[in-house]
Amino acid sequence: MTRSLLSNAVMIGTMGLFGLGALTSCGTKATNAATPSSSLATDTGPLPTIEAQLTDAPLVPAPITRKKPAKVIVRLEVTEVVKKLADGVDYTFWTFGGSVPGKFIRVRQNDEVEFHLMNHPDSKNPHNIDLHAVTGPGGGASATFTAPGQETVFNFKVLNPGLYVYHCATAPVGMHIANGMYGLIMVEPEEGMEPVDKEFYIMQGDFYTKGGFGAPGLQPFDMEKALDEKPSYVVFNGSVGALTGDNAITAKVGEKVRLFVGNGGPNLVSSFHVIGEIFDKVYPEGGSNTNTNVQTTLVPAGGSAITEFKVDVPGNYVLVDHSIFRTFNKGALGMLKVEGPDNLAIYSGQTTQKIYLPEGSTVQEMPKSVSPLASVATNKDMRVDLGRTLYAQNCQACHQAEGQGIKGAFPPLAKSDFLNADVNRSIGVVAHGLEGQIKVNGEVYNSTMPKLKLTDEEIANVMTYVLNNWGNKGGEVSLDQVKKAKLSYKH
Repeated sequence: MTRSLLSNAVMIGTMGLFGLGALTSCGTKATNAATPSSSLATDTGPLPTIEAQLTDAPLVPAPITRKKPAKVIVRLEVTEVVKKLADGVDYTFWTFGGSVPGKFIRVRQNDEVEFHLMNHPDSKNPHNIDLHAVTGPGGGASATFTAPGQETVFNFKVLNPGLYVYHCATAPVGMHIANGMYGLIMVEPEEGMEPVDKEFYIMQGDFYTKGGFGAPGLQPFDMEKALDEKPSYVVFNGSVGALTGDNAITAKVGEKVRLFVGNGGPNLVSSFHVIGEIFDKVYPEGGSNTNTNVQTTLVPAGGSAITEFKVDVPGNYVLVDHSIFRTFNKGALGMLKVEGPDNLAIYSGQTTQKIYLPEGSTVQEMPKSVSPLASVATNKDMRVDLGRTLYAQNCQACHQAEGQGIKGAFPPLAKSDFLNADVNRSIGVVAHGLEGQIKVNGEVYNSTMPKLKLTDEEIANVMTYVLNNWGNKGGEVSLDQVKKAKLSYKH
């Protein structure tokens, strides 16, 4: 049966930790694209040689179905590349394979691995690799010190099954890891892994930039922040938004999902949680023991966990670090989008909506936003650019990345008749907050909009950004317009 790389990578019919072989969703035996059955070792002959299939997050390689060990060739190139850390923010990442996290490696217990580490000639630094799956000095670090333009090779036998972190261990080790030099290697047990429908690769990391969250431009590494363990960003898969919008992972109702979760650190422990789901099974710290019915699992820096769960109802499920300010203020937010029929016996959705106004009810105020954006907009395009970051910091958690809102809770900003009918009213809502019932695009909402402590300049920028996205009417909000709207606002 022919499969695309994507379908192989998300494992339609993969194998789980202690199962006996896997069936595809079509009922046929799954095969490893990199392992033709004709190359399997005999009891007396030499090990077959296999070129490892490596993938970028959130994809994982095809499942291993062979019943014998093999000699697996792994080739991993180190590159130092400038890539997006957040909208309008770039960073020089040091990478295994051109992305953060590094390539996902999948091997089988008792395989013999021939590991090639190549350091691109354009690199400015020497690098090496410490694979936690390796039994031997430095996990391979002592054998792989590799200068720019050089290649080193070493061999190891994988003895212990589990999910392991790998990272650079060249001095200063913390700086190499903080710049993105980490990834995961899965060592499947000899008996294979239980079948699931989808598998994904998710790895958290903390980043330390000179500018605060959202400060635009190419940001340098800040050693003082790293030593103080005060990251500017905490993200999944190397950047803010790497697992949201078009980049969200997907599944269908009734499917079983497995997440290979790693934490590169270098400093923070992750409290990994999927909002609206309970992990049926967790392999804590990537080992062989299991916990069941888990809400949140700790993933240590330099560690991992495997989580499994069945999705029963459709909707958007938010992946978070439940040290929750990291999620809504530093970027550790992802999305699993599930499609399929409703199951009202499990989840009804909202059944009643009515006004509840206890005595003393009042609009809350958000804490003062300390904006990293020192620039003052001189034109509409600049307002849109500055407003994009402000939106991510202050609005996205409720109104969502594409302005779609959350049904029954937070009104949409996309094609919003409430917004487009009266921009000055919307400016007043941002400045003063709003409580009570409103109708947006034909639906009634009765939630509270907190008062955002933004400057007039910031309000002009974020409103201009919203007006010029998601099917809204466009235009520019000026500083004078904000000042007048604030004074005239009544609700």
